[in-house]
Amino acid sequence: MQISRKNIDSLNSIVTIKLDRKDFSSKVEDILKNYRKKANIPGFRKGYVPMGLIKKQYQNAVTAEEVNKILQEKLGNFLKDEKIDILGNPLPIIKDDLDWKSDSLEFDFELGLSPKFKINLDSKKKLTHYKIFADEKMINEQLNNIRKQYGKIVSKNEIKDSYEISASFKSDENAIQTTSSFMLKDIRGKKNKELIKQLKPGNKISLSIKNLFIDPQKVKQVFGLKKPDMSELKGEISIEIKEVNERILSELNKELFDKIYKPGSVKTKKEMKLKIAEGIEKQLEQQSDQKLLNDITEFLIENTKIKLPQKFLIKWMQNSSKEQLTLKQAEEEYNKSEKGIKYQLIEGKIISDNNLNVKMEEIKKFSMKMIVSQMTQYGQPAPSEKEMQKIIQRILSDKEEVKRIQDQIISKKLLNFYMDKAPLKVKKVSFESFIKEAYPKT
Repeated sequence: MQISRKNIDSLNSIVTIKLDRKDFSSKVEDILKNYRKKANIPGFRKGYVPMGLIKKQYQNAVTAEEVNKILQEKLGNFLKDEKIDILGNPLPIIKDDLDWKSDSLEFDFELGLSPKFKINLDSKKKLTHYKIFADEKMINEQLNNIRKQYGKIVSKNEIKDSYEISASFKSDENAIQTTSSFMLKDIRGKKNKELIKQLKPGNKISLSIKNLFIDPQKVKQVFGLKKPDMSELKGEISIEIKEVNERILSELNKELFDKIYKPGSVKTKKEMKLKIAEGIEKQLEQQSDQKLLNDITEFLIENTKIKLPQKFLIKWMQNSSKEQLTLKQAEEEYNKSEKGIKYQLIEGKIISDNNLNVKMEEIKKFSMKMIVSQMTQYGQPAPSEKEMQKIIQRILSDKEEVKRIQDQIISKKLLNFYMDKAPLKVKKVSFESFIKEAYPKT
């Protein structure tokens, strides 16, 4: 057996593998003998079918299968040993005149080579890294949610502004039949509010569906609609009051503080609000960081000169697609994927050159922080060490979850790398301002 490589250019190569019959003949012969033992062919006893007949029926197929196994193994080892970085997978060059009975067989494979390139993060124009702070409104909303969660629910027989109303909604004309909750402040119009206010659990009323709720998102939530488009709603909707509840907020005292945080770590409302702000800003930091990663990704793609083996990749996409693609369709797929391919190469080079790969211990530490953060966010106490270890084990047993965490850690490492190397300016903004600046409406 012989393996050789011929470079077409810096991005394309041909690997040629020459096999002698002795490289696969003994294996093929053993398989055919086994076929003969098991073959059920009319006119012959099992195990006594002439070998010539077996070879006539199966030899070419068996030979092709065994040769293919050898080719895949040897080609894979060759690429590894020679440290050849490729894009996609090797593509066999089809030969119509291949003679399987020949003493020597020759196979050619096209390779699309990974390009050599340099990464340059220098730029006169600085990218913006937003620092989003939690404003008083956000802090108070979260504080109120926590107090609701740990408060009491008292059933009522009348409706007031501060009470939560559970009702069933039915409209045959709009194909709506659901049960949901709302408050009087969600209702549009003084008249509608007064009509609902007169109701008690068990009472029904029909109102205009278009003018029922102020916020389109509330319409979507209550009615279970995919789109909050009130213009498509017609006629009236029947409302039956199921429950009316007063939610009594939990008091801001030591009992509540110790339920949510480490006992003794929070003693006042002010300290709790600082903790809440810290948690909110930690969550908002993820959005800011993601925005920065997106901006740097675009910057790197635009400013890194990478030449790809375009013709090879189009052919590879055409051959590897589950659906049969025309050349034009494959070209369209390539155009859609080109930016992504380039960034994968850029990211891979940064990770490799700067030793940013993720270790298992990092995954464990990240998981622990994530668990504590999530439980704190929802007003739950941090788990004990024993409970924590059980949760960690469940996470590590889920391959998809491990991959997700690994990707998050890589993103964080890349972010730190970019923050250290890329030209950045820091801008402190509220969440509302961040949305307006970072994602302006087009």
